[in-house]
Amino acid sequence: MHKPKNIILLGSTGSIGTTVCRIVERYPDKFRIIAISCGQKAETFAGQILKFRPMLVSVKDNQTREKLKEILSKEKNYHLPTILTGDEGLLDVAAVQGGDLLVNALVGCTGLRPTVLALEKGLDVALANKETLVIGGKMVMDIAGENGAKILPIDSEHSAIFQCLQSIDEPCRNKVRRVILTASGGPFLENEPDEIHDATPDQVLKHPNWNMGPKVTVDSATLMNKGLEIIEAKTLFDLDDDQIEVVIHRQSIIHSLVEFMDGSVLAQMGYPSMEIPIQYALSYPNRFPTTLKPLNLVEIGRLTFEKPDLDRFPCLAIAKEASRSGEMVTACLNGADEGAVDLFLRNKIRFGRIPQLIKDVIANSDFTGDINIDNVLKMNDSARKNALEMIL
Repeated sequence: MHKPKNIILLGSTGSIGTTVCRIVERYPDKFRIIAISCGQKAETFAGQILKFRPMLVSVKDNQTREKLKEILSKEKNYHLPTILTGDEGLLDVAAVQGGDLLVNALVGCTGLRPTVLALEKGLDVALANKETLVIGGKMVMDIAGENGAKILPIDSEHSAIFQCLQSIDEPCRNKVRRVILTASGGPFLENEPDEIHDATPDQVLKHPNWNMGPKVTVDSATLMNKGLEIIEAKTLFDLDDDQIEVVIHRQSIIHSLVEFMDGSVLAQMGYPSMEIPIQYALSYPNRFPTTLKPLNLVEIGRLTFEKPDLDRFPCLAIAKEASRSGEMVTACLNGADEGAVDLFLRNKIRFGRIPQLIKDVIANSDFTGDINIDNVLKMNDSARKNALEMIL
């Protein structure tokens, strides 16, 4: 009998993290959480700690730490684990001894350094933190290669590509003609332009197919999420920009496709759910049953596809251009988007202002300087700050 895979989980209380916890709970003989981190949801986090009994724990700040200690201290016959705080605590959790897989479900650029630290130790990383590759790009992949570590994608689109590519040896650039990322089109695919421009946060956050966090849901509505996924796919699979296409697929049944040089096309399909890509990243290269109902194509009836309208979705064009311009520009793109989305969610700008604000930040940024982790993080932070300041 094989021993359980020891998992380090960063970002345990978000939608990805809670799904990871459900899978680990379902398969206690296959997975064990040995270290875990969260932001500020002390009550939810306390329940996870009591369930999985990790050896090391980290939270965002001292206030959350004290609240967590208060909750856990009420449990009889339970010895409190070490509870760390801040960025240093997060890195200590990522570096804990005995891990087999780091699951990075963090939101934002906070996820870059823990990913790099794990890869430098030769630890495989199941990655849901898109910022790691959007701003870290080739640097991160080089670190993984130098240390014999794998990056296992959790995003449904990149997991789909990863699964389709299992039949070939890496690198795939010379064996793949193109990859096709599918996009739901968000909530405004059929709305008039003026309706889109003045959409409210409540309207934007009503995604037709997926239950995601607010930042990702807004990015889905602008199609910026697909632009960021182009950058991720290019990096993960060593592709050229011209090898990556996007199509609108309203039903979200096909999660991505790969066309090979001989004309064969493979697609990964399933009902909209993050359970399959998350569980596959945990179990790779094995597959285990999930709780999802089997795909019924007759029930679905029809699958539709259309070309994205770049006039309706200018963020996709902005991201494509940034992808061709290098990591400093993609770091700027990411930070500008973070700032613009934050402003929109706080009702400081209209929805239709998001793409122009991002373009303005990029146009007014200085991209000189070496490409390294410190500099791309500084660029991201500077772009976010500049976006916030531009509307003052």
